[in-house]
Amino acid sequence: MEWTTQRNAKTKSFRDSEGLRKLLARLQADGGTNWRTDSEASDLMQYAADRYAALARKHGLDPWEAAAAAYDAMRAPSTLRANDPWAIVTRAVQVTCIAEERAQGLLCSVHQARRPHVSAHHDAERFSDREHELPEYHHAFRTDPVEPRDDEPVQLEVRTAVEDAIMLFTLLGWPADRARGAVEYICSRLADAPSRASAYESLRRDYAARALLDVPQPAWVAMLRTMLGCIDPVHSHTAAGRGILLRLLIGEPLRALLRDDDLISEIISSATRVSA
Repeated sequence: MEWTTQRNAKTKSFRDSEGLRKLLARLQADGGTNWRTDSEASDLMQYAADRYAALARKHGLDPWEAAAAAYDAMRAPSTLRANDPWAIVTRAVQVTCIAEERAQGLLCSVHQARRPHVSAHHDAERFSDREHELPEYHHAFRTDPVEPRDDEPVQLEVRTAVEDAIMLFTLLGWPADRARGAVEYICSRLADAPSRASAYESLRRDYAARALLDVPQPAWVAMLRTMLGCIDPVHSHTAAGRGILLRLLIGEPLRALLRDDDLISEIISSATRVSA
């Protein structure tokens, strides 16, 4: 009876962050060999499977797949040094579950599914999954002549502005794939939003997109602020209030943006967080 009470006390100890930190420090003391033989480590993994079971099922995974992701996060030295180790583990499990689900849909590896230029594609599907023939629903297979439209110059201006924005972030230190993935995602959400303010608030809370794009929270907020402008009405007629996209669309050249010291400083600062 006394042994059972002691075991239950140990099991409960790692349920808070400081208890987890102490257990991880002990398990990592001998290079991680204690994980195989330590009874408390076994209890920890069972607890992780139970803790993340609902998250795993949400993404079509087995609870022990989430526990495996938790195990990988727990072995990282950064988790041991974190202010809240459980928060780091939970975030790592969430990102892994999202990537696992996207990998299953895209028929690729989890590593590839984490890349924005891969995860941007839709899930794989068979031609036979649809009732209609492929040319009937996919524009790429249509050969009907299309008359020039009046909005084509506008579309060209928008595409040019998007490419210039991507180039600006790339020139100032952002990895090219993340800059393109993030800018294009912001533009796609902006096109569907009723206003810049609502697009900003929606994107700021879009944790799943940020995880797939592999952009840290501070860098993500900085990109939204520079791309869409400061939402405060006081700054609405200033360069900071207009944002990069609007400034490019109203005719400011890229070289003019490169002379904006405040803008350049903020983008470079966010680039260091992305590359860290």
